[in-house]
Amino acid sequence: MVHVLSSRTLLRPTDPERSRAFYGEQLGLAVYREFGTGPERGTVYFLGGGFLEVAGRSEIPPSPALKLWLQVDDVTAAHEELTAAGVEVLRPPVKEPWGLIEMWTADPDGTEIVIVEVPKDHPLRYRP
Repeated sequence: MVHVLSSRTLLRPTDPERSRAFYGEQLGLAVYREFGTGPERGTVYFLGGGFLEVAGRSEIPPSPALKLWLQVDDVTAAHEELTAAGVEVLRPPVKEPWGLIEMWTADPDGTEIVIVEVPKDHPLRYRP
């Protein structure tokens, strides 16, 4: 069995500077590390228990099968903060039939980002 010590999601955006501005400035992710030089340099952001690396360049956007799921303490506060930062919200916070509160947005290449609040009484958070 492989013993995984850390993990990260790798994105190869069509416009690295635009994506770094989105993830670092608009979404407000903290930088874990940076490497290289020039417009295709790499930036690795903290992503809760993992990392998001934005590096290199791709001529085509990522697959629509790729989605990012980000859990926050308060999705309503996140909605207000992201809207104030100029992030386009595709769908404001909604309590889903499965009990999570979800808001949807997307990065500049269209990678969908689901921002989720897990209510205190939800089975993902609380088990009697």
